Amino acid sequence: MTTPEPFHTPDPQTVASSRIMDFARHAGLDGTDYAALHRWSVTDLEGFWGAVWQYFDIDADTPYERVLAEESMPGARWFTGAALNYAHHALRNLTDDDAAILALDETGTGYEVTGKALRAQVASVAATLRESGVRQGDRVVGYLPNTPHAIVAFLAAASLGAVWSVCGQDYSPKAAADRFAQLEPTVLIAADGYLFNGTVHDRRDATLELAHALPTLKATVLVGHVGLAWPQEAYPSLLVPWEDAATRTEELAVTAVPFDHPLWIVFSSGTTGLPKGIVHGHGGVLLEHLKTLGLHSDLGPGDRLLWYTTTHWMMWNLVASTLLTGATTCTYDGSPAPFAKPDVLWELAARHRVTVFGTSPQYLLGMAKSGIDPSVHDLSSVRVVGCTGSALPASAYPWVRDHVGGHVLLASISGGTDVVSGFAGSAPNTPAWAGELSAPHLGVALAAYDGEGRPTVDQVGELVVTRPMPSMPLYFWNDPDGTRYHDAYFSSYPGVWRHGDWITVTGHGSVIVHGRSDSTLNRNGVRLGSADIHDVVERLPEIAEALVIGAEEPDGGYWMPLFVVPAADVTLDDALRARIKEAIRTGASPRHVPDEILEVPAIPHTRTGKKLEVPVKRLLQGAPAEQVVNPAAVDDPDLIGYFARLGDERRSRGAAGAAGA
Repeated sequence: MTTPEPFHTPDPQTVASSRIMDFARHAGLDGTDYAALHRWSVTDLEGFWGAVWQYFDIDADTPYERVLAEESMPGARWFTGAALNYAHHALRNLTDDDAAILALDETGTGYEVTGKALRAQVASVAATLRESGVRQGDRVVGYLPNTPHAIVAFLAAASLGAVWSVCGQDYSPKAAADRFAQLEPTVLIAADGYLFNGTVHDRRDATLELAHALPTLKATVLVGHVGLAWPQEAYPSLLVPWEDAATRTEELAVTAVPFDHPLWIVFSSGTTGLPKGIVHGHGGVLLEHLKTLGLHSDLGPGDRLLWYTTTHWMMWNLVASTLLTGATTCTYDGSPAPFAKPDVLWELAARHRVTVFGTSPQYLLGMAKSGIDPSVHDLSSVRVVGCTGSALPASAYPWVRDHVGGHVLLASISGGTDVVSGFAGSAPNTPAWAGELSAPHLGVALAAYDGEGRPTVDQVGELVVTRPMPSMPLYFWNDPDGTRYHDAYFSSYPGVWRHGDWITVTGHGSVIVHGRSDSTLNRNGVRLGSADIHDVVERLPEIAEALVIGAEEPDGGYWMPLFVVPAADVTLDDALRARIKEAIRTGASPRHVPDEILEVPAIPHTRTGKKLEVPVKRLLQGAPAEQVVNPAAVDDPDLIGYFARLGDERRSRGAAGAAGA
């Protein structure tokens, strides 16, 4: 097959001065040939990751004995014998008087935290945590918006060898407790509220409810982010105002921990049961994020990254890791496109001379549909627009060129909470094809497996990783024998990671992502658990059962309908739809509110009672019923045809609308 012409070809001068080229020279290789560099990175894992360690000058209290002592998946053993700390590396490259963090919000205002101030705040909060009873291995949790407080609290916990987990405040107390109560945390750090779309959301009562749901707390640190007074007498544990916790004069004492000591727990929402807690280690995250941000995003001192995220999305973890490179990271509190100023993120990027701007496909498509032109701002400093969360359609590429700048690399990235990193994306030395990810990331032995478990090219297959990555999970929380971890990724292909995405690896080396092959929802770049929605809706007396799915559409859109079976003698009218939406908004989060609420006669299940989420999604997308599900496995086989007809009707309406236009 003829290789198509790239949409973007890297500028030779940019390539020559990039960090990935410098890294290649350090390793004795030709960085202009990305394919060869990638081949080396996945065939010689010890050579590649040892070079990453050396290039970024990892500072270990105890040196490692071997890069990869055991390669098995799961259970790979990396950098055995090494003792280090992530927080030390996040703080060591910051300049005292330059901004380490720019705190921004949707009003366009903000403030900066210098390197010196950040180190001082981390030392102070770490001392407060220690005095509150936090010891190595204890859990510290945050119920916080995306502000510097969250980064400070995380680094303080990490410096002690404690384990961090955070959740955004748009999650209800119950949804947050479903995550945090599993961890039996020692300290909760929570804000009084957050800003979204011109409204200050008061989360004081929610924080109180969450604190009461966490009986292991020894202290609650209260952050006055939006200026609301705390009713301190109401809380069930020792209270510490943030102003006291973060303003002490302390020396930062960082605890060296083993390479695979837990750093944080991120939650990936499953389709049933409680969200699963994924545990990552200090060393694996450190190396993976230095590679991703330092080499692929070309970040270093003097650069600034602004990536829209919430604290419970893995991109927040990557945003915090910007500090590892010595670059400035931006936090942002608010809507990505508030009514009052829908282009505020572009305005902030221009004002603060951002070099890497990150967002989701839905944001870029929404900007285009709304007729917003970012080029009215001076975006000459932006060299990369990163985009992740779902597949980026080809139509976004010319829009970014025409409305952000022809000099900009639109870097579509695909990864996962599971590895807190990317599997495929771009680099300064890779071309970009519209609608495609330029190449697998360095160190990622990525392939597309066909139905027989064989690598395939130019055909849709399952995204797999055939050799270990350092940031693969250490384990799942409360999974003592590793069964859940194994079943999540390795049950389909023993010894090979199956991620749950449909991809095509093209003949010219790029990767096309077709969406999830499992049933995890992915709304506006933030993955959501269907169980969170089902739990809320099915508690309503008017609803007998519910099913939510998220379907990627050919035009790059994303349709998230909620199907409900009303209780006997109940009619699904507009009033009930409004009540359902409000219940979801308050019981889960605004992001969980579906696009449509549709009445159906019944929800299909397996014979063992599991809702058929993936088959329903595929039927609605137009997959032939005989390829989707075996009728013998369904409790009501007639429902297969019912949902297939729903999908046909929706596509027919869409086609009729397009013809009429």
